[in-house]
Amino acid sequence: MHISHLSLTNFRSYAELSLPLEPGITIFVGRNGEGKTNIVEAILYLSFLSSHRVASDQPLVRLGNSSAYIRATTQLPDREVLVELEVNAEKANRARINQNPVRSQKELFGIVQAIYFSPEDLDLVRGDPSERRKFIDQLIMLRSPRMAGVISDYERAVRQRNTLLKSRAGNESLASWDEQVANFGGEVIAARISTLQTFEPIFQEVYKDISSKKPASIAYKSSIEEPSTIPSENTIKILERMRITRAAEIERGLTLSGPHRDDLLLHLGDHLVKGYASHGESWSIALALKLATYKMLQQDGLSPILILDDVFSELDEDRRIQLIDLAKKAEQTLITVAVESDLPTDLTGARFNVKSGTVNKL
Repeated sequence: MHISHLSLTNFRSYAELSLPLEPGITIFVGRNGEGKTNIVEAILYLSFLSSHRVASDQPLVRLGNSSAYIRATTQLPDREVLVELEVNAEKANRARINQNPVRSQKELFGIVQAIYFSPEDLDLVRGDPSERRKFIDQLIMLRSPRMAGVISDYERAVRQRNTLLKSRAGNESLASWDEQVANFGGEVIAARISTLQTFEPIFQEVYKDISSKKPASIAYKSSIEEPSTIPSENTIKILERMRITRAAEIERGLTLSGPHRDDLLLHLGDHLVKGYASHGESWSIALALKLATYKMLQQDGLSPILILDDVFSELDEDRRIQLIDLAKKAEQTLITVAVESDLPTDLTGARFNVKSGTVNKL
């Protein structure tokens, strides 16, 4: 798939932007703060209905406006689809597909698919568990767009249950939310483990190509014992953990069991990557995670847009080669660089200069 036209209105630094795009490699050149990352952020928002840079939608709306608009003409293998999203600072977002309103913006999931690599991906290795949970959940959503709704419903149920726990609600009030958290959570855990079973061998092979010194592996750390690929089994175990930890949950006002408490444990040899790996090894792990994601989706018959945001200046020559190879193979690759000298000389394609919220073809 690829995007043939992107339009932004009152999105970040852009009052208006109309941008034709082609398959292959497109490069945006501009110094930090000029607006090049805002372009790829808009595409990622269509992929995951959230920003990779901020927690709320308000910063996405240009100052002085109440709404921003993202429109993308998307070329799928069998058809052309126009997706439009109205991003609102203070109310629910609204979406249209081929100019027809849809009941929920969630119906956009699966139309625009993108994989993003940036210097911040080092947080996958060195950051909090939430970064790794987000990584595996986004992979699940790319493979199975239906799971986006399950993950969203789970997060909503946990928030509601936490509110009741903070108010020290009784068992009767908590019962229905216990079930929702356990049911949705059981399905999320099952999807994560099933996905990881397919993903890990690909990740191991990719990492071996990058660095053959030590084998890399991934383990799933769960808040329940022996999590399963069978959702109902996980649900039973979450409910049992809730029963055991009920007093502690009420005391802390938090749900202490479920996928929001889980983590992916990255290993190099016998050691955890976090706290053990060198800077170079950490970069190799982060790169391998993203390259393996792309290869896994390719095996599923998908062809996501590849987005490389200011990443080449951070990589040594060997890691650059891995990324350049993928950039050339992807159906559409969007690259941002601060200065042209950061760009590998063997990467060619359409080039745009980004300055002060304007985009001009070079």
